Amino acid sequence: TGSRASIQAALRTLLAAPWPSQRDIHSWLQLLSVLQWVLSFLLLGIVSLLLLIYLAFTSFWPISALYLAWIIFDWDTPEKGGRRLPCLRRWTVWRHFRDYFPVKLVKTHDLSPSHNYIIGSHPHGILCVGAFCNFITGSTGFGEMFPGIRPFLTTLAGNFRLPVFREYLMSGGLCPVTRRAIGYLLSKNGTGNAVAIVIGGAAESLSCRPGVTTLTLKNRKGFVRLALQHGAHLVPSFSFGENDLFRQVVFEEGSWMRSIQQRFQKMMGFAPCVFYGRGLTSIQSRGFLPYAKPITTVVGEPVTVPRIEDPSSEVVDMYHEMYVRSLLKLFNENKTKYGLSETDELHIL
Repeated sequence: TGSRASIQAALRTLLAAPWPSQRDIHSWLQLLSVLQWVLSFLLLGIVSLLLLIYLAFTSFWPISALYLAWIIFDWDTPEKGGRRLPCLRRWTVWRHFRDYFPVKLVKTHDLSPSHNYIIGSHPHGILCVGAFCNFITGSTGFGEMFPGIRPFLTTLAGNFRLPVFREYLMSGGLCPVTRRAIGYLLSKNGTGNAVAIVIGGAAESLSCRPGVTTLTLKNRKGFVRLALQHGAHLVPSFSFGENDLFRQVVFEEGSWMRSIQQRFQKMMGFAPCVFYGRGLTSIQSRGFLPYAKPITTVVGEPVTVPRIEDPSSEVVDMYHEMYVRSLLKLFNENKTKYGLSETDELHIL
């Protein structure tokens, strides 16, 4: 009898407790979707590599051997368009991911499926949230806004050498940021391809902080040469709010910490940033999750580019200048709509 009474009392207490609201549930799902994304990008490759090495010394060694054989057989696939899985791009998790910030895509001009494009994505930020959400997931409606256009996003080639992680990246439409991989998509994959390149790269991430809009672009001209060689039109895009997602400790030029970051960047291809965001338990705590700040990615007007197999430096400079002007126009026409003031300027280094 006593045990029955205690069970009944426990049930009454449970029923009397406030149940989470629908809003609370959505908030938790959004937080978990961002958590899985951050952990995937920071840990999936390294953990998979360590696990396969460990299995190689156990009775499960055939798993490691078979996967190694698969990677050798499949080595060039990332350079040849990858292996997209449309179902992954439509994954429900990405809608919660989008709503966490939220992320929004804005179209200003049509893109014809009869051409190929290189989309310049600015700024880099810390983890390129805007570029990933808009060009890799279908959650912001890229396919509906630009019918007939297949978006791809480039990332460090070294990521495609990590087991399991390479499959995850390719399934979403990521490819290595190499001339061969980009050239394949622009010349041997038909038309209607849009390859997004985060042009500022690791160097730009070192100067990423809220309230500062500085791009590393002045001497980045390889993407323009590629566009000319393949006749791909250049499209500027800018993600307003990208630099507000994390707080970074920025070391001054000439300091020993800055020099270490720059040397590491030259050797490894990415820069070790010292940054923090919010924690998992509350907004006030510190952790590695991005702050919930709105991101609006505006895709601008295409710069028409002719096909020139061996463009001269003068021609590359001319189209680079046209691209920069188009990007500045995009920034200045939209800055006050998406959180910046009229006096904010875009600094290009």
